[in-house]
Amino acid sequence: MKRDYTDGVAEDVIYFIGKEVEHTPAYGMNTLFVTGVQPVDEIASKLNGCTHIFFGANHSFNPKPNDPSDWGRWEGMILFFLDKGYLCSLDIPISAVEEFNDGGLNEHNNFIPQIRVPIPYLKLWNYNTMLKIDDKDFNATNPGVWSVPMGAITQRKYFTPWRNYNNDEIIK
Repeated sequence: MKRDYTDGVAEDVIYFIGKEVEHTPAYGMNTLFVTGVQPVDEIASKLNGCTHIFFGANHSFNPKPNDPSDWGRWEGMILFFLDKGYLCSLDIPISAVEEFNDGGLNEHNNFIPQIRVPIPYLKLWNYNTMLKIDDKDFNATNPGVWSVPMGAITQRKYFTPWRNYNNDEIIK
């Protein structure tokens, strides 16, 4: 993912620190953002007082389907910090949601899963547009279906403009 940073545009940034700007339980916290799977000792050396770690930054969490070793590297890295009491987020693409729950990260109260659902051209959808959270098949894993008006989700209090992502400091 191409991002603008205070130090310029960079696509190969691994670590950066900034305030959590998305409206999650970690909102406003000093956060270490980590791109890809990295050694835990290296991550720990970059924390600089941060108590929240955002894993999968820059859309980097994209484990290979049905590859337990790839999933295990991600889970091991995150579990290390969860077990030390850090608040940890993971940016999860919708394509990884079903296989994700085979692991144990959701069992930790200090874990914030963020399911990323891209909806291009959101403002072009009309007033009647609904977001439907369904199941993989009829009556397969969920107790039913949730339908929410898009307007309920796109309220100002949940919105983070792109410019709010530009204040992060690259950590080398």
